[in-house]
Amino acid sequence: MLGENCTDSEGEIKVSFGYQCNNREGIPCGAGNRHGLESGSKMPRNRSFSCLSGAALSANATLANTNICNGLIGSDILPGLDSPNSFRRVPSSSSLLRLDILSTSLQSNMANLSCSPPSSVDSHENDSCLRQPMSAPTRSDSFLNAVEVQVAGGAAGEDRVQAVCSEENEWLFCAIYDGFNGRDAADFLAGTLYESIMFYFNLLDSESKQDVPRAPFECSLDDSMVGIEAASAESFMRKSADPEMEASSHSFRHQVLDILQRALIQAENDFLHMVEQEMEDRPDLVSVGSCVLVMLLHGNDLYTLNLGDSRAVLATFDEGNSMGRSERLKAIQLTDSHTVDNEVERTRLLNEHPDDSMPVVAGKVKGKLKVTRAFGVGYLKRKKLNDALMGILQVRNLISPPYISTEPSLNVLKISRSDHFVIVGSDGLFDFFSNEEAVKLVHAYISSNPSGDPAKFLVEQLVIKAARSAGFSKEELLNIPAGRRRKYHDDVTVIVIILGTNHRTSKASTCN
Repeated sequence: MLGENCTDSEGEIKVSFGYQCNNREGIPCGAGNRHGLESGSKMPRNRSFSCLSGAALSANATLANTNICNGLIGSDILPGLDSPNSFRRVPSSSSLLRLDILSTSLQSNMANLSCSPPSSVDSHENDSCLRQPMSAPTRSDSFLNAVEVQVAGGAAGEDRVQAVCSEENEWLFCAIYDGFNGRDAADFLAGTLYESIMFYFNLLDSESKQDVPRAPFECSLDDSMVGIEAASAESFMRKSADPEMEASSHSFRHQVLDILQRALIQAENDFLHMVEQEMEDRPDLVSVGSCVLVMLLHGNDLYTLNLGDSRAVLATFDEGNSMGRSERLKAIQLTDSHTVDNEVERTRLLNEHPDDSMPVVAGKVKGKLKVTRAFGVGYLKRKKLNDALMGILQVRNLISPPYISTEPSLNVLKISRSDHFVIVGSDGLFDFFSNEEAVKLVHAYISSNPSGDPAKFLVEQLVIKAARSAGFSKEELLNIPAGRRRKYHDDVTVIVIILGTNHRTSKASTCN
C-alpha cells in the first residue's frame, strides 16, 4: 500500500513518507482509487526490502534558488519528482519525458549544455562519453525500466531527498543531497541525477542490442576503489559459491557502479557550466555545493555512491555462538566520510597538492570546507570561478585546483538473511548519534511499533537531544525559526529501509 501524507503537530517535519511492499502473493492496492490506481490491482512482491520510511527537518533558511536551467529545475522538474510528501504511482515514461524537456532546453538555450566543455584540470571530464547528447532514450529491457514506478521525496532547508521504487523490476533508488551555501546544487541534483542514471543504463542497453562496441562503458573501476572483495560480514560483498556466476555478477556490478559515477560526473560538468553562464549576475553560485549519497537496491545487491559526509549504515545480526549467546545487532558503515577529520582523506589531499604548503587551514580545505569531496563548489575547483568572488570570499593562493574532489566512493553489498535494515542519513543525523546509537534507536522502535515510522522517530529523538544540549525544551527549540535554529542543529534527512523478510516489521512503515 502507499504511505500516508502527514506532518507532526508543529508542522516542523517537512518530509515524512512511508512505503510497504506487497506480500508474497501480491495484495490489492487498497488506496488505489485515491491515488489513481485501478481498484484491486496487484503488484509482485519485492524480495529485497519490505518497507521504508523517510523524514526530514529543516534548520537552515534557504535563499530563493537561481533561474538555473532557464527555470526548469525550480518550476517544472523539481516539483514533479521531489515535492510530494507521500509515495504515488506514476508512469515510468514521465521521468524520461522530464529528462527530454531538460535536455531540449539545455541544447536550445544553453548551446547544448550536456556537451559542456570539459575542465582542463579534471581528467574525468575529458571522457568523450560524457559529452554525448542527453536526449531521452526509448524504453528498453534495463532493470531500471518499469511500466510504472512509485516516487516520493521532499525538501528541508538545503537538504533534498528522493525515493523511487519499482516492485515490478525489484529495485529501489534513494538519494539524499545535502546542500550547502545555498540550495541550487541540491535542487539541480534532485531534478536531474535520477534521470541521468536512467539515460546511461538505457544507452548501455541500446548499444548492447545493436552490437555496438561498449568500450566507453567498460568499467574503469578497480577493486581498490570499489568495496567488493572481502567475504566477512563487515565486507561490502559476500561471494557466490558458483565461480562462473560470480564472475558474471562481478562484471555486472562494476558496470552499475561505473554508470552511477558517469551520471554524477555528467551532472557536475553540466552544473558548473551553467554556473559559469550565470556567475556574472550571481557570483555566489560558485560557492554553492552539495554532498551526494545515492543508494540503489536491485534484488539483493545494494549499491552506494557518496561524496561528502552523509552516511549509509547497515544494521546486521551477529548470530549467537556455541556458548548460547543470543544474536546481537551491530552497525556497519557502508560509506566513507570525506572530511579533513578523516586521516585518509587528509593525507590524500596533502599528497595531491605538494606545492601548496597550506591546503588545509583551520581544519578546513583552504579554510572554507570540512568536506574534501563534494558536488559543485566551483571556486575550489576552477580558478575562473574563484576569480568571480570578491574580497574575503575569494580563496587566496589557489595554487593547484581542484581542491575538492568529485570522485565518489562506490560500494556494493550483497544483502544476506542476517541484514535487518539500512539507515541513510545526512550528516545532521550523525552530529548527534553514532552509528551504533542510531541503529539501537531504530531497532528498539520498530520492535515495539511495527506499524510506526522509524525515520520520523529518529528525527524526533534528535530534536529532543539537541534541545537538551541547548538547555531548551523540544517545543522551545522547534519554535526558533529556521536560520537561527542552525546554531543548535543542521538540516536532518533520514531514510530507513527494512530489508528482506527476516527480522522485519509486519506492517508498513508509515506516518502515525
